[in-house]
Amino acid sequence: MTIPAPTAVDHLVPLLDQLSLEDKAALVQGADFWTTVPMPQIGLRAMTLSDGPAGVRGPRWDEREPSLNLPSGSALAASWDDDLAYRYGAAAASEARRKDVDVVLGPTINLHRSPLGGRHFECFSEDPELTSGLAAAYVRGLQENGVAACPKHYVANDSETDRFTVDVQVDDRPLRELYLAPFERAVADAGAWTIMSAYNSLHGVTMTENDLLETPLNSEWGFDGVVISDWTAVRSLDAVAAAQDLAMPGPAPAWADLVAAVRDGRVDEADIDRKVLRLLLLAERVGALGTDAVTPAPLDARAFAREAAVEGTVLLANTGVLPLAPGLARIAVIGHNALEARTQGGGSATVLPEQIVTPLDGIRSAFPGADVVYEIGAVVQEGVAEIPLAQITNPTTGTPGVRVSFFDADGTELFAEDRRSTALVWFGGDAPIAASRRVMLETDYVADASGEIQLGFAGANPARLLVDGEEVLDDTPVIEGTDLGAAFLNPPSLTAAVPAEAGVARRVRLEIRVNETPGALSGALSATLGIAPERTDPDTLITRAAAAAADAEIAIVVVGTNSVVESEGYDRSDLALPGRQDDLVRAVAATGTPTVVVVNAGSPVELPWAADVAAVVQGYFGGQEFGTAVADVLTGAAEPGGRLPTSWPAALADVPVSEVTPVDGILRYNEGIHIGYRAWLKDAAEKAAAPPAFPFGHGLGYTTWSWGVAQRDGDVLEVTLANTGDRAGKQVVQVYAERADSAVDRPARWLVGYGVVRAAAGETVTARIPLPSRRFAHWTDAGWAVEPGAFTLRIGASVADAALTTAWEARGA
Repeated sequence: MTIPAPTAVDHLVPLLDQLSLEDKAALVQGADFWTTVPMPQIGLRAMTLSDGPAGVRGPRWDEREPSLNLPSGSALAASWDDDLAYRYGAAAASEARRKDVDVVLGPTINLHRSPLGGRHFECFSEDPELTSGLAAAYVRGLQENGVAACPKHYVANDSETDRFTVDVQVDDRPLRELYLAPFERAVADAGAWTIMSAYNSLHGVTMTENDLLETPLNSEWGFDGVVISDWTAVRSLDAVAAAQDLAMPGPAPAWADLVAAVRDGRVDEADIDRKVLRLLLLAERVGALGTDAVTPAPLDARAFAREAAVEGTVLLANTGVLPLAPGLARIAVIGHNALEARTQGGGSATVLPEQIVTPLDGIRSAFPGADVVYEIGAVVQEGVAEIPLAQITNPTTGTPGVRVSFFDADGTELFAEDRRSTALVWFGGDAPIAASRRVMLETDYVADASGEIQLGFAGANPARLLVDGEEVLDDTPVIEGTDLGAAFLNPPSLTAAVPAEAGVARRVRLEIRVNETPGALSGALSATLGIAPERTDPDTLITRAAAAAADAEIAIVVVGTNSVVESEGYDRSDLALPGRQDDLVRAVAATGTPTVVVVNAGSPVELPWAADVAAVVQGYFGGQEFGTAVADVLTGAAEPGGRLPTSWPAALADVPVSEVTPVDGILRYNEGIHIGYRAWLKDAAEKAAAPPAFPFGHGLGYTTWSWGVAQRDGDVLEVTLANTGDRAGKQVVQVYAERADSAVDRPARWLVGYGVVRAAAGETVTARIPLPSRRFAHWTDAGWAVEPGAFTLRIGASVADAALTTAWEARGA
């Protein structure tokens, strides 16, 4: 397939001429949740869009159609590896084609402006250069394999509080240098075929109606693709003239009278024509307009997921206990997240993997001869978790799973399906949610141990729960907040104590009442039939865990967040680990047994005990092979490949930029260009403020390095370094610029380039890092400008460890 030239739309005009005004008005809106409108008369099939920053779910939220669950965005960014990001995009393209998806709604390239941002895990970094390089590589990986990327959310959608209505106030310079920069590279360098416009407003104008959709996106960067709205973000006909091309989902209520608006002069038909031509060009690029789609190369999905997780794992601290010695006889594995690992954050990025390897699974596999004992230690995951498939039997088919039936107001069964999970979401697909008034889940549950369980359900609808025909619960969950997306994808739970006997089947039925009142999500449903964690006294859990650690040669404690802490739809209120996890780590460390802590969180958390343990490993949300990757790193089978893409504070009070809550509807970015490590450096210089616990770019390995020389070759910096250790290793060469005598307000130090090198023991290698003049430019009222004179480059392994220096004069504007 030959990809059309970026401006090659003239040949599509004859197709446009065959469409009526009604056709064109329909085409610029979605057909439903996930597809565009087909136009068979011109050879245009429907295009399918799918969530997919860390995997491609497809148009149905269905465990019977599993997806590859890759590490989250922050884990990918921790690799600092553009080549890996390209392969990550290619892996997403392979998954997309397997599921007949044409547009992947990702990558998410908003910045980590505040560690409290609810979708921090889904985004890459606090730094625009690192985010830009990874974003461009991800986009190329997708699109060179024939699937459209949709970088999101354009622009300044860096937090979740009041995300539908917040008005972000940010000056032009930080807007250009920070928040627009990743989108510019995704478009100008990688040629993104689509962009997603955000919910928020910028300077009083909602993004689907904002002039930024035209300038700089189209006029300066040469974007000729399709601007897709975030779901329901189009609010009025004013978006038509503002270069907003596709309103999703469809049909869009705000554009319901689009045809009439053209005929009475409120809307210019030429604006619609431009949108249609762009949609036709997109269709041609993805193979939806009579052209053949590119077939991505075959993918060993699990192997890549494992590699990506290792490359994004950061060794934060190590007293020498890692890698673990072989031949350990007794290992204590402790922590709720060791058993119920978080492989991804909550919200629309969720995918349904076929299999997840937990840290407990991975460690047991890595030490087959050891006695690996497990204790929960502290309850972390809130609410009900789905019941394991091995413990449920569909009463209709006799196979593992659950029977789901849909009934109308008269009690007539409209539809039934056999599912393989008790955690279910209907958001698109065949089930008649909108026509139903009652949905029933039924299964035979067999406990694997005798005792009392907390059986219940999670959802936004009233429901009753019956066990062997006896009602044990009839209630309505209380929804907090006003974000429908958060309520839908992360609903509250209700439970009841139910006795269970090992090996004895009990018939469980959940009856959900739906559509009792009309709502925005009347065609969708989220429900989980499940079991909540045990209600054992917290002190008892910690005591049990400490006893297990005291009796072991090594204790591995897995701590982390839960779906209430990190998810789309709301921001965090603090950086503390939920529950009693800090007390747990302290108690285990106090036993004297060497303690390794694995952090299963997608964004920074406070680690007040970090100096008291033998090692700290940040695993992020590591995807479906998370447990295997953890074991690879702990045993030394693989080098921990990650470096922090975001500064990690010791305490929230130390964070220089943390505000995510609007005041009177406005969120002001008063810090300007100083976010992330830039703000930490500024505060250190001006206030002698506390440094972060772990600085931007930090990460340890299992070998040692010596830094040689840095020299210029045109606009490329060559950095020579040697692996002085006794095993192969990876190093991330980070290049920062300084300008102490600048006439311009600048960060004390800012990232201008980076590169990954790998070397065998004793090997010397050279990193070649392009440094075009734009990396040194600043935004002015007249455009981009490079201050004359020399900059100082600092090269090293983190923003705080960059001792190698050289002078650099940027050439050109």
